[in-house]
Amino acid sequence: MCTASEEKTVYTMGIDVGSITTKAALMRDGLLYASRVIFTGYSVEAAAGRVYEEVLSEAKITADQVRRIIATGYGRKGVPMAHGTLTEILCHAAGAYHQNPEIRFIIDIGGQDSKAILLDDNGKVGNFTMNDKCAAGTGRFLEVMARALEVNLEDFGELSLKASERAKISSLCTVFAESEVISLIAKGAPREDIVAGIHEAIGTRVAAMAKRIGLRGPVMMTGGVAKNKGVVKALAEKLALPVLVSPYAQINGALGAACLAWK
Repeated sequence: MCTASEEKTVYTMGIDVGSITTKAALMRDGLLYASRVIFTGYSVEAAAGRVYEEVLSEAKITADQVRRIIATGYGRKGVPMAHGTLTEILCHAAGAYHQNPEIRFIIDIGGQDSKAILLDDNGKVGNFTMNDKCAAGTGRFLEVMARALEVNLEDFGELSLKASERAKISSLCTVFAESEVISLIAKGAPREDIVAGIHEAIGTRVAAMAKRIGLRGPVMMTGGVAKNKGVVKALAEKLALPVLVSPYAQINGALGAACLAWK
């Protein structure tokens, strides 16, 4: 966990540049003080600059009051105001452990990749694995499925909970899964059943990845996809463990970076 500094009113910041969104978390004396989430867009540097300015404005402080800034995420090397960079694995571990020191396993599903991280009893990374070869089962994958079904992505989670049965989705390759979904639509399958089937397929894939490195509870899910109740439910079923979701799930990487900026 972050511990308070002996200095008076110390600010640190973490900036997490992802493929879809860029997040910033500002800590004041070891506690989350302000945060922002924006779309990354075309320019990593522009997104980092904008989220940085917005979080400073929200906190009503100036840049020279921030002692240290750590960047993370796939675009971490394009954050000019950062004092250093750290991997997403380290930052997600630090963010989750800061929020709940009992956490021993983290599943992060972001815009273009998914990660499973095993923590030791001191919150350090014991092992990890990730899928960054394709967008299968990630936020980008869900966006494509939502367009095919003509459903708002924000409604996916609640819609799947209304399913009477889960449609069978045999592939998580975005191209093949979209073809399967279109075929199910043509056969008259209810939208909610198709969405529930998509979530089950994601849960199956991610749970298998998690079990390869030694699954143990308690489990926390982070990343933007953690806002999807249907994915969380399906994942908990496949893991046979409760899955905790923090209200700060989407900014967890940035929060961890801000916490590690104290070190």
